[in-house]
Amino acid sequence: MAESTAATAPATDGLPDELRARMALALDVDDLVEANRLARALRPWFGVAKIGLELFTAAGPDAIGAMVDQGFDVFLDIKLHDIPTTVGKSANVAGALGAKYLTMHAHGGADMLRAGVEGFAEGARAAGLPDPIALAITVLTSDADAPSHIVPNRLRQAVEAGCGGIVCAATDLKDIREMAPRTVRVVPGIRAAGGERHDQPKAVTPGEAIEAGADVLVIGRAVTLADDPATAAGALFSGLS
Repeated sequence: MAESTAATAPATDGLPDELRARMALALDVDDLVEANRLARALRPWFGVAKIGLELFTAAGPDAIGAMVDQGFDVFLDIKLHDIPTTVGKSANVAGALGAKYLTMHAHGGADMLRAGVEGFAEGARAAGLPDPIALAITVLTSDADAPSHIVPNRLRQAVEAGCGGIVCAATDLKDIREMAPRTVRVVPGIRAAGGERHDQPKAVTPGEAIEAGADVLVIGRAVTLADDPATAAGALFSGLS
């Protein structure tokens, strides 16, 4: 994917389509009305809506449909981790519902990941949708003390299982680019320069993540907790064009 970090004025009118398609808005709320409000307000900067456990537990499949109706690609971040049969069947449903991305814990092993990859693809295919991208989670960004061998080991399992993407910290991007250059690299914990890191000690700015090789950036509290989310998004993406 193309990248640029050229300095510009704050992105008050939104991002170009190519960049917007790489920005995932983390809708970590427990109410679909609020999620829809945030999504509408921030649509000029985000092309992907990330639905996590909180919103999916509150609204279920309706959350996916609502974001698809608004024109977003859906990133279903429910971090599947179970026996292969259960993960495969759950992923099949996610694919049929229209999710483009789906997360699974790489800790579950290659057999589990493979079942999820296959189920996700089969569900999308049965619904007449484009091939989706199964994402393996290596280490949570809240885990600053994970041993150094964990990410490479889990990356190998994910590649072996056919996962199309990896969720990782920006600090792991260099190794992942070398080990699996065709893998879509998704980086959560994006923040403004000098901003609050919350519970994500490995957080970075959008420019830092793109420069390091991130393909998809996940942004949540840096904009959703702001008094004016649209203004916060414009400031966060200042310098990207």
